[in-house]
Amino acid sequence: MYSVTILGPGGVGGFLAAALTHSEAADVTVVARESTAKQIDRDGIELRSVRLGDFTARPRAVTTLEEPVDALLIATKSTALEQALERIGTQPALVVPLLNGLDHMQPLRERFDPESVAAGTIRIEADRPEPGRIVQTSPFLRVDLAADDPQPRSRLDQLAATLQRAGVPAQIGPSEAQILWGKLVRLNALACTTSAPDRRIGFIRSDPEWRAALKDCLAEGAAVAQAEGATIDPASPLAELEQAHAELGSSMQRDIAAGNEPELDAIAGAVLRAGKRHGIECPTIARLSLQIAQRAGVPPPRV
Repeated sequence: MYSVTILGPGGVGGFLAAALTHSEAADVTVVARESTAKQIDRDGIELRSVRLGDFTARPRAVTTLEEPVDALLIATKSTALEQALERIGTQPALVVPLLNGLDHMQPLRERFDPESVAAGTIRIEADRPEPGRIVQTSPFLRVDLAADDPQPRSRLDQLAATLQRAGVPAQIGPSEAQILWGKLVRLNALACTTSAPDRRIGFIRSDPEWRAALKDCLAEGAAVAQAEGATIDPASPLAELEQAHAELGSSMQRDIAAGNEPELDAIAGAVLRAGKRHGIECPTIARLSLQIAQRAGVPPPRV
């Protein structure tokens, strides 16, 4: 059976581990810290999903991975990636990160065989209220996969088909830049505008000042994406956010509320650094990033 290892059973990784295990679409292993692996091994992963239903799945849980695996899905926070990778002691046939931002791609190609690493993104509203318990609150779900190198590209079809069998819509995009920026432009605008004032998207859409900031973030991000080789029409992510339920927030907003380090550098910082490389000003993203850094008590993004 096709083997999938998931590094990081948080909201994203836990959801995928539960879905793949429950559907029997793959032989699933979860790699986690000692306490989390012990709990999952004992109690499984409890999933409450508006899309897939409610069930408890029991994937294998370990603290380190040493044996070969067909696909490694990396679903940690960017802030925890370096430490989490110490738990992987093998060379997977395919490595797909589902992290926010862009900057993780090069370190992963240095850590693993570069011909095994492909790009991936996931769009999902899921949270882990406690270890081993995952809640998906919106039916929207999609995984995008892409590889510019023909070697990992040839392996993406099987991963996409495996995810589809588990009820997770998956598609292969035209390029790594297109799928990474396709998510980042939307996510950055949502994260910046919800995290700076600590308000949900319903307020952002209805308040004239914050609605203008949302549109500015989308336009600035799309301009940088264009310079990076991706074509993003700002109207498309704006339409998605217009249709989102009013209580939609962002993972960055939740991290700040929980006292955790937000992925400010990985999300807004990635856009600002790319903009600087191409001489593109992003004044709204820069201003909101400073506000978020002050709120969260963290350094502003590296630029």
